[in-house]
Amino acid sequence: MTTPFSFELLATDGAARRGVVHTARGNIRTPAFMPVGTVGTVKAMYLDQVRDCGADIILGNTYHLMLRPGAERVARLGGLHEFIRWPYPILTDSGGFQVMSLSALRKMSENGVTFQSHIDGQRYEMSPERSIEIQGLLGSDIQMQLDECVALPADQDTITKAMELSLRWAERCKTAFGDQPERAMFGIVQGGDNETLRAASATALADLDLKGYAVGGLAVGEPQDVMLAMLDATCPLLPADKPRYLMGVGTPQDIIRSVAHGIDMFDCVMPTRSGRHGLAFTRRGRINLKNARHAEDHRPLDEESSCPAARDYSRAYLHHLMRANEMLGAMLLSWNNIHYYQQLMQGIRDAIEAGRYAEFCAETEAEWERGDIAPL
Repeated sequence: MTTPFSFELLATDGAARRGVVHTARGNIRTPAFMPVGTVGTVKAMYLDQVRDCGADIILGNTYHLMLRPGAERVARLGGLHEFIRWPYPILTDSGGFQVMSLSALRKMSENGVTFQSHIDGQRYEMSPERSIEIQGLLGSDIQMQLDECVALPADQDTITKAMELSLRWAERCKTAFGDQPERAMFGIVQGGDNETLRAASATALADLDLKGYAVGGLAVGEPQDVMLAMLDATCPLLPADKPRYLMGVGTPQDIIRSVAHGIDMFDCVMPTRSGRHGLAFTRRGRINLKNARHAEDHRPLDEESSCPAARDYSRAYLHHLMRANEMLGAMLLSWNNIHYYQQLMQGIRDAIEAGRYAEFCAETEAEWERGDIAPL
């Protein structure tokens, strides 16, 4: 008998929640960080490494995969899990954000969005039903509704219309998704930086009785305090027995503070993108390996880390790899960063269970503030 999709709340500490999402392909410990596998790969990493770092779930991107290699092709090849050799849970986004950010030409209507591929200029149509169909062909465990994501700042009329359109699309996505006990479709709360619109969106989505809920349209340039205010306007109105996912977030500080406001799931390209550009995340904060001060430093990034990339390679070598533009540099720093993010999530989960989440946040931020150990 297969496992139906469900969420179990195990502990709370203030608004912070420790839980587990049960899926047919395995459990997702929450709060969870999902490494982004945009086109079927977490950039510069083997998926075995991603799993060994502690990831329970990764994200795939509907927009990119529908363009290349194509959702129908992936389905013929056995689905995304088999195609990329990741037998664990996968979440796919709807493609809406990428249409907004990557498509030079796009046209919104009640039916959906028509857009031009950033790869070859070919025109495509994406309706709520087509988005769910593509995600079904990919075979993901968690699928996202199609929504209209508005770049901030924007006028209130634009934000209101996008939020209301997204709600109508959520209903259509729910109908298209149908009854799939082993999988879930999440609705997406929109409303820009307006607390009233956010509350209205959250309330209406909660009435749809979906299996999970996301908060979208944040971390797009607004200050952190605005993002947290939107979470305060949103999370209390979402069902306590369903997972809550903050899309596209973010920095380690964004994550620990958002958990304190009730968020369970996160994704972001930051760990791997930063790694490819020479930036390492550590318990002592960020370290830019391109800086000349590392050129003769024989110490590792973190001698206490359980990750070989952080523990076994000297800063001098990592600096050399980045300055020489060698692929191994991006691979090692991406490995370090994904490992650090997963260790941070484990620390978050442990702290919530122990009822000391506020202390954990204070200690973690204080160590970031102290900064990296002084160079030799």
